[in-house]
Amino acid sequence: MYTSRKKIHKDKDAEPSEFEESVAQALFDLENTNQELKSDLKDLYINSATQVDVSGNRKAVVIHVPYRLRKAYRKIHVRLVRELEKKFSGKDVVVIATRRILRPPKKGSAVQRPRSRTLTSVHEAMLEDVVLPSEIVGKRVRYRLDGSKIMKVFLDPKERNSTEYKLESFSAVYRKLAGKDVVFEYPITEV
Repeated sequence: MYTSRKKIHKDKDAEPSEFEESVAQALFDLENTNQELKSDLKDLYINSATQVDVSGNRKAVVIHVPYRLRKAYRKIHVRLVRELEKKFSGKDVVVIATRRILRPPKKGSAVQRPRSRTLTSVHEAMLEDVVLPSEIVGKRVRYRLDGSKIMKVFLDPKERNSTEYKLESFSAVYRKLAGKDVVFEYPITEV
């Protein structure tokens, strides 16, 4: 019995929500109907999926995939996202690897935590996952007089036509996941 349940593996054998099952079903359908993605999707599964409100009535679908499968997902990212956006009409799809943040070790403890498990490192990696297939070419942090700060992230202009309509979704998803305000822009090129 091979069903969409094989496409979602939750921690501690928790029951997937109705929305997560619909995302798993969409992946299962893609594997069975789309010939070019069939072999790539065969061994892939997801950890969870959520919906994020972007603005007005727009929504984004955030799909969390296991960290060790992220390279396999990156190979097919553009085609997979295009197909999933067709299935979830009007919703932007963002694929993010599941990463774990460890708290700093206590004083006097001999245990070291890996750099990749720090909050800063996880948030940076999450930001790169959110903007995929585009690349980050620069960052600026702007501190206002009232103490608030806004991070400006400059994306590669080569991917402008495929990601420009998603910039609002990128910032809403990152705000939901990391709690930080980010403005995505493309650098102004001088002619």
